[in-house]
Amino acid sequence: MEDKEIIAIKALDYVTDNTVIGLGTGSTANFFIKHLANKIKNERLDIQVVASSTVSEIEAQRNKLNLIGIDTLETLDLYVDGADEITNDLNVLKGRGYDLVKEKILAQSANKFIIIADHSKRVNRIGENNPIPIEILKSTWRLSKKILDKFGQGSLRKNAAGDAYAISSAGNYILDYSFDEMPLRDLHEKILSTPGVIETGIFYAITDCALIVDNGHIEILSK
Repeated sequence: MEDKEIIAIKALDYVTDNTVIGLGTGSTANFFIKHLANKIKNERLDIQVVASSTVSEIEAQRNKLNLIGIDTLETLDLYVDGADEITNDLNVLKGRGYDLVKEKILAQSANKFIIIADHSKRVNRIGENNPIPIEILKSTWRLSKKILDKFGQGSLRKNAAGDAYAISSAGNYILDYSFDEMPLRDLHEKILSTPGVIETGIFYAITDCALIVDNGHIEILSK
């Protein structure tokens, strides 16, 4: 069994009956969705789920989970998702997909937000191995980019086919940027203060717990 599946199964320890669970996006999250469906079936649990993206929505439907729309959501007990990067103090980088805003809303709304990841995602600082995704208004992207260029370097993300710009589920463009080192909170706030910026892939100080796996060995990071 690969590490991603091991850590997805471990996350089931946080699943309880009569709850609403947010489903993350990505290969590790897909393992969680699969094993969550098995747990619900085997233990006859009453659990509703909400998807963070079209991809996780399709996975939930394929696994016959009780899927509800995010527009109907009033409370969220648990949100489980993967990460592109995570630091020891539980700051996270996400957003290689196209649903920055939805993922951030679920993460901040959940009573408990858990990250599941393999050891390769651990970094000393956010942005160490990946650019920082920034969702921006499509109509004014050039002006927003010009402001961001004063303290960073980046470009519009292309879609998977590489023949057009990537579009978020909310209809916005996504920039991928690198920045000079500065305190993460300051960087996050500086990006968000840029006119036209909708959201960033920086999940600053909102993760409650992270399950990290390395060759089958699980480490739990928590506040």
